[in-house]
Amino acid sequence: MAPRLLPTALSTAAALGATAAVAAAGAAVLSLSSARAAVMGAAKALPYAEAVDRTHTAAEAVLAGAGAESCLRGKLTNALLGLSSSCEAKGERNALCQLADKAVVVTPMSLAFLRETSTQLLALIDALAAGSPEGSKPQP
Repeated sequence: MAPRLLPTALSTAAALGATAAVAAAGAAVLSLSSARAAVMGAAKALPYAEAVDRTHTAAEAVLAGAGAESCLRGKLTNALLGLSSSCEAKGERNALCQLADKAVVVTPMSLAFLRETSTQLLALIDALAAGSPEGSKPQP
């Protein structure tokens, strides 16, 4: 029989805004603050700067043709997923985050799409690094 969570335990945890440990057959941990920004079963979001670095590396690999097309597609897709997750966790809505959100759902990703997206990603990352307002403002 599956353990049941008592309504009082959940309402108390919600009122405190903290992590509540509920004892049952096995200990289940419910984090109310992190449940909003994470996809269930997904890895924890990387820090934003690290996600940007990984995206930069993946975009450079695509443009350099450093691997088979399927590997480059996977590398860029994983980087975009990580960036999108980090943006959401940080509450960031800049042009780079918006591009990641849009590009990651495109299927299938052609080689031309991979190259064009990589070029756009690198331009936005460079603009953010230079402090340019172009990279930091949301796109319409």
